[in-house]
Amino acid sequence: MPAPGFQALILCGPGVSLNTFTSNAEEFPKALVPVANRPMLWYPLDWCYRMGITNIHLITPPSSAKAIEAALSQNPHLTSLPAPTADILAPEGLTQTSGTATILRLPEVQAVINGDFLVLPCDLICEVAGESLLEAWMIQQGGLGGASSGSHDYRGPKMGIGGEKGGRRGGLGVWFETKSDGSVKGEETDFVITTPLEPSTVLPPEESLRSNISRLVYSTTTDTLKDITEEKKTFPIRHGLIRNHGRIRMLTTYRDAHIYLFPHWVLDMVRRNDTMDSISEDLVGWWAKACWQDGLADKLGLRQVFEDLDDREGDHGSHHSGLLEEEMDIGSLSTTWTSDLTPRPRKKQQSAFASRVSTPVPPSVHPSIEVQKLIIPPILAYIQPATPSALLIRRVDTAASLLYVSLRLAKLDSIDEAGRPSASPFAHAHKIAYQGGIAQRSTVSKADCLLAENVTVEEKSVIKESIIGANCHIKSGARLTRCVLMDGVVVGERCQLTGCLLGRRVHVGRESVLKECEVQDGNVVAEETDAKGEKFMVFEGLDEDVDKSFDGGGDDGGSDLAGGDEDTLER
Repeated sequence: MPAPGFQALILCGPGVSLNTFTSNAEEFPKALVPVANRPMLWYPLDWCYRMGITNIHLITPPSSAKAIEAALSQNPHLTSLPAPTADILAPEGLTQTSGTATILRLPEVQAVINGDFLVLPCDLICEVAGESLLEAWMIQQGGLGGASSGSHDYRGPKMGIGGEKGGRRGGLGVWFETKSDGSVKGEETDFVITTPLEPSTVLPPEESLRSNISRLVYSTTTDTLKDITEEKKTFPIRHGLIRNHGRIRMLTTYRDAHIYLFPHWVLDMVRRNDTMDSISEDLVGWWAKACWQDGLADKLGLRQVFEDLDDREGDHGSHHSGLLEEEMDIGSLSTTWTSDLTPRPRKKQQSAFASRVSTPVPPSVHPSIEVQKLIIPPILAYIQPATPSALLIRRVDTAASLLYVSLRLAKLDSIDEAGRPSASPFAHAHKIAYQGGIAQRSTVSKADCLLAENVTVEEKSVIKESIIGANCHIKSGARLTRCVLMDGVVVGERCQLTGCLLGRRVHVGRESVLKECEVQDGNVVAEETDAKGEKFMVFEGLDEDVDKSFDGGGDDGGSDLAGGDEDTLER
């Protein structure tokens, strides 16, 4: 499809919840953690390219910029993506703990955004076509031919090419079900309240996402909801919400996918509100409430935002590109006509004294004259339907989600099995990249496994529902079930691994039995280790800390307590 005129910002965060594999963010940031043998960053990049967005910026702290830059130029999966290559933006004021809304306030970020934009996390895996979301947003909020949900409050342009900075369009976010068949234990959830949109005069096609789009009126995390209910012993609902929206839907098992389609004016809103730290909780949450809570929009400075926007449009026209001299209403050019049975509010007639000079009547003379009501463009929500056949939308930000998503992607048919037209965009060319490395007397369940290049599997080994990274070596008699091994892992003879995540260059000693364990990069698991639900991590500074705690000891006791050298395993 043609480029939609959008820009994309992909936020490459620190990956605190994946600290087993991202403890050294300078060398191996979260964006490069492999998901089904591809760098995590590949998925949102590929998603953008497939929907026609090529103006992409990767926002990352300066400490991680070099590692990501090297991967973009060297990793075969990232170099195979279409041109142009995404630009890396590493603002000096950005740290590993900066809030997502804070990122939008940084001068370097504000300078590169010159139109409507898309915000994505680097850990997004989304099978829903991006062009379908973009199409729904353009119809509901882009004002194409008056198709904006039939809303009389719509204040944006009736048609635009590109759409950059043209009109008061709203935004769109995405929420997915977490309690489906493939639920991840302990996954975060959000508390969301939505209300139906006004019915359109034209029903959307069956394959359209518009039937699952509603207006967002409240959004916060489940943890915040618990804090509110514990403090107030109830959940308070404002009368303004009920007055404005008599029909609402409360959701407690959905999670914000952090996919946001924003109009350009949102940058001005963020810049005027220094207290906004999170896009999800602050920006989106306050925006949703400002649409119905009296006075909140003015507190957020939105009246000034839209007045400045109107002034710019008055000076330069609705479209800075100059492609249209005036806005066109496509609906008015139609040969068919549909009557609008909705009663329109009558304008109040203002009486004036007879005079040859037009003089405005002050409010003191006519108290009925009020300040114009501020109409806020809505933030819409695509609520993914909870059906068994629902497409995959997930955030890979925990070890459990990394394991679940990787194993689910491993079950996809390869391109050589399904054929390129029918294959998933996430499918690999082959399920087993190097058949010559698999011994004849070994078992690999091809339907649910994925083996990368140069993997060696010795005789009598059994591999089921697992993902093996490049250059791994599985020795004889080993059994792997529901495991993910990153590049360069060595599994010793007769090991039994179940539900484990092993980082790069890990060595598991022979006859070890590990269940639901995580092993940090470069770690060595001793022979005959038996562990369940543990993390194997290296703490390089442990010796020094222990020595300092034994001042005046005068012996080697501190060293012995630390367990020897810097390769001490913490289990």
